[in-house]
Amino acid sequence: MKRIGFLSFGHWQPVPGSLSRTASDALLQAIDLAVAAEELGVDGAYYRVHHFARQLASPFPMLAAIGARTTRIEIGTCVIDMRYENPLYMAEDAAAADLISGGRLQLGVSRGSPETALNGPETFGFVPPDGQTDADLARAKTALFREAIAGAGVAEADPRMLGARGALAIQPQSPGLADRIWWGSGTRATAKWTGEQGMNLMSSTLLTEDTGVPFDELQAEQIDIFRDTWRAAGWEREPRVSVSRSVIPIIDDESRRYFGSRSDGEDQVGYLDGGLARFGRDYVGPPDEIAELLARDAAVQAADTVLMTVPNQLGVDFNARLLESIIRDVRPALG
Repeated sequence: MKRIGFLSFGHWQPVPGSLSRTASDALLQAIDLAVAAEELGVDGAYYRVHHFARQLASPFPMLAAIGARTTRIEIGTCVIDMRYENPLYMAEDAAAADLISGGRLQLGVSRGSPETALNGPETFGFVPPDGQTDADLARAKTALFREAIAGAGVAEADPRMLGARGALAIQPQSPGLADRIWWGSGTRATAKWTGEQGMNLMSSTLLTEDTGVPFDELQAEQIDIFRDTWRAAGWEREPRVSVSRSVIPIIDDESRRYFGSRSDGEDQVGYLDGGLARFGRDYVGPPDEIAELLARDAAVQAADTVLMTVPNQLGVDFNARLLESIIRDVRPALG
C-alpha cells in the first residue's frame, strides 16, 4: 500500500476566514492535525520550513511534541533549508525529537527555495566560503549533519576532563535516523546527486527545470534517474521516494464554497530563481475524479509516498475531513 501523508505550510495570518491567526494557532493546530490524521489512518505528517515569514520556522520543538502525542504516524519536514542551520546543533535536536517519537522522524533537507529575506542565511551568520555557492554551503552542512547523526566523532576530547584524547560524537544518538534523511530535489541533476549520496528523494509540485513534457512525466524521469543511480552506487537498503500534490476533494458545502469555482487547470511554466520552472497542476473536484487523475499520474505511481498539501488556515476540522476523504475515496486508486 502506498503511503499517504499530508504537507502543511503552517501559514498564519489575522485575516477574515483564517482559523490560524497567530504563531501559537499554527503550532498547536499542526500538532492537533497530526493526531487527527493518525486516527484517520494517514501515514505521515510533514511540515514546510520557512524563515522570515508567517510560517513554521523552527520544526524540532513541534516535531517532538507531535511525537509525544502520537504513536504510529511518520513525522517529517519538507524541507529544512540547510543554509540556515548549525548542523551539529541540528543533529542534537533531530536525535532528541526522533527518540521522543520512537524513531518515526523523516527529515527532508535541501538548499531550500527562494526566501523573503534578501540575505537570510547571512543574517543567521552563515556565508559560503569564497568561490562557493549557497548550494555548496547547504550540501557541506548536510554532509556534516549526516556524519554527526551516524555517530562520527566531530569534536576533540579534552584530556584534562577525560584523561585521554579522541573524537567525541554528539549526544544523544538515535539509531536508524541516518537512513531517514531525504533530499528535496528540483532537477534531474540533483536527483542523480541524491542517489549518489544515499539519501531518500523528496520531490514536490515544483521542478526548477522544464523540458516541455508534462510535469508528472518529467518528475517520473527524475525518479527513474534517482533509482538507477542508487543501484549503480551499490547502496544496500531500498530507497524511498515522495512526491507532493495539491489535492482538494469537494465533499461538502464548505469545501465547495472555498474551492468549488477553482479550476484544477494544467501545469504552469514560469521563471523562478533565475530560470525556467514547471509547476504541477492542482487536483480539485469530486473525489472519484481526483482518484482517476492521480491513478494516471506517472510520478504518483512511481513514488512510494504521496504528500497531499492542506490549506492549514482553514483549521483542523476542515482539513481532517479532507484527509478522511483522501484516505477513503482517493487512496484505493493509488495502489
